[in-house]
Amino acid sequence: MFRTIAINFLLSAFLPAMFACGKAPDPVKPDPVRTEQGGEQEDKNDTAMPETIKISISGKTLPVKIEHNAAAEALIAALREAPITYEAHDYGGFEKVGALGRTLPASDTQITTKAGDVILYSGNQIVLFYGSNSWSYTRLGRMQYESLDELKSFLKAGEGDISVTLSL
Repeated sequence: MFRTIAINFLLSAFLPAMFACGKAPDPVKPDPVRTEQGGEQEDKNDTAMPETIKISISGKTLPVKIEHNAAAEALIAALREAPITYEAHDYGGFEKVGALGRTLPASDTQITTKAGDVILYSGNQIVLFYGSNSWSYTRLGRMQYESLDELKSFLKAGEGDISVTLSL
């Protein structure tokens, strides 16, 4: 009996230690850099894709929840270098469209857009929807807004050309 208890004790003490020796250590994430005001500073070497970007028009900004695709990744890479500003105009009574000034990798599929969608068209144009349309597009993301009236006001729907700035 004593021998069985001793063997069980040894097994329970040393088996977990033996298996733990072969386990790789968990990666350690460095502590965030603190600013003088006590807040955290963004790590400039962080290559993780952010969940959102910002769209700014006439001093107002809305967040855009980003899709996980090659076009969105290429846009994020460009925005890491500098914000992108372009001119957009109303088209069809349901969207603002403008040339991005660069080409992103498109993966167009037939979709029906909704108000708030941010779409890549022809690989080099950004479309901001305040209505709906069905076409072959690459979805980049979706603007986060409270109401359709707020979105239309933000995009100056039907009011002519606007200057749009995309940033991180």
